[in-house]
Amino acid sequence: MPTGVGVLTGAHPVLLGWLLVGLACALDRLVGDPRWCPHPVVVMGWWISRLRRLVERWAGDQPWRLRLGGGLITALLVGGSTAVGWGLERLALSSLGAGGWRGGGGLVLLTVALASALAGRSLEQAVQAVLELLPEAGDALDPARQRLAWIVGRDTDQLDRAGILRALAETASENGVDGLFAPLFWMLAGAALWGLAGSTLEPGTFQPGPLQPGFLALPGPLALAWGFKAASTLDSMLGYRRGRLRWLGTAGARLDDLLVWLPCRLTAASLALVSPQPWRAAAVLGHALRDGRSDPSPNAGVSQAAYAWLLGVQLGGLNVYGGEPRPKPLLAAGGRPPTAADVRRMLALNARLSGLWVAAAGPGLLALVFITKTLS
Repeated sequence: MPTGVGVLTGAHPVLLGWLLVGLACALDRLVGDPRWCPHPVVVMGWWISRLRRLVERWAGDQPWRLRLGGGLITALLVGGSTAVGWGLERLALSSLGAGGWRGGGGLVLLTVALASALAGRSLEQAVQAVLELLPEAGDALDPARQRLAWIVGRDTDQLDRAGILRALAETASENGVDGLFAPLFWMLAGAALWGLAGSTLEPGTFQPGPLQPGFLALPGPLALAWGFKAASTLDSMLGYRRGRLRWLGTAGARLDDLLVWLPCRLTAASLALVSPQPWRAAAVLGHALRDGRSDPSPNAGVSQAAYAWLLGVQLGGLNVYGGEPRPKPLLAAGGRPPTAADVRRMLALNARLSGLWVAAAGPGLLALVFITKTLS
């Protein structure tokens, strides 16, 4: 095994998991999602579309069959994605025991695969692209409206400047949780599972590879991250309350809500810690939970409200979807309308908070392993 890899991974499996998650976050910040590179979510989307056609052909318009088929799609996609991620972990980490270039190649493979589950940089690029097309004054809004339509579900062709900025602020806050903090949470949970699996090892005795198969007996960061991304992709493709999707998409949407529930509230609780007003953390969380109760989504309102209260802007209001007006509850009611600077502040908060989560996770994971080992 190369000396550098041995130093980084020889102390304990949990340190390897933490290191890989940190490297993945750094890679996502630097590169994002390259357009030339095949993305796992595209593969997941292909399978969802194919399975949906098969289920609808069998179920027709019968609600119970559609619900059953949706549950089967969810089980197959989430279970399959988790299994593929777990298999890649076993392949990559087993190669560390072989030494030479294969050891470093295993770390690179896992880092790139983990980074594919994070959407922090791609969210930032998508939002910035709309801001760059938004004029400071005047009515030349069509280019910004068209680009905005790529990243939001609402109708954008009639939005004024304030409506575009509100849509961007809501996207930066909600998708900051869905696309960055939720998968990051599950990656760190996977690192914790590695720590629990290796809790019987003495410090300095860890040697990944076929000699210690018990280390890979539990899924790790990639398995849990790809399982979450599968649920998230199901929700984005099937989680709508119209037509057959009212029944077909129920299982995927409910699972996504469940998997995002805790990361969303952890985000709301910690967001103020990376702002100039860290003492407001408890108040921001309280306001976010209160305002979020009125939103039909168990998570979207909470995440948006946290950013809104921290920055003092009002979000929510009337949106139009497919020509149908749909009122959303006001969040941080009475605040000022969001500006372009507020949207950029939200993106900056996302970047800083992800760094804080990774930094704080290291001592937390080691403490978990110590407690587990002591109790055992």
